[in-house]
Amino acid sequence: MKIGTDGVLLGASAPISEQTNSILDIGAGTGVIALMLAQRSAAETIEALEIDDPAYEQCVHNFEASPWADRLFCYHAGLDEFVAELDEPYDLIVSNPPFYAEQVSSGNTARDMARQNQSLPFDELLEGVSQLLAEDGLFATIIPFKEEKDFIVLANAFKLIPHKIVHVKGNPTSEFKRSLLTFGFQKKKLITETLTIELERHKYTTAYKELTKEFYLKM
Repeated sequence: MKIGTDGVLLGASAPISEQTNSILDIGAGTGVIALMLAQRSAAETIEALEIDDPAYEQCVHNFEASPWADRLFCYHAGLDEFVAELDEPYDLIVSNPPFYAEQVSSGNTARDMARQNQSLPFDELLEGVSQLLAEDGLFATIIPFKEEKDFIVLANAFKLIPHKIVHVKGNPTSEFKRSLLTFGFQKKKLITETLTIELERHKYTTAYKELTKEFYLKM
């Protein structure tokens, strides 16, 4: 699967601190988000979860070929199976979840499955996160802007409180397309920001370049 802007945004912006020692990426795909978090952090444990066979194999290959192979591990399992086997909760959980509720077809079955939330409905994702996240841990995700309000209501049902919201648009004149969300169990003052990716086609904003410059070979 291609590396998308959503994954890059989440990998570059997910909250990392010196106390972040264990990370889980739910629905890892190629593993790019986990790899970015390995590059950004000193976390000893960075684990990923991927149910699709080819994506899992590619993720493992990418992990093994990286400079952080000793800290990265991918499980070939569904979220429900993984929750049942939990040993220790995670300091940070990230997920770039499937987001097309409607049936779509690109001609690539694996890609369609990864982009339709039938394969991981939001309520199942949030329930799993609520069981896997440490009491003082954080959950970061990226979803369509139009899904934001319903997602926050759903998260609240699992006692996950929004800490930060970043509304993302493609260019200055376009509508908001994505929401980068950070949740935790602790109540904090909500931070709301906006991010514009391009000034015009292939001319990136300073904010986007500052956020992602450590990950692109060319910008």
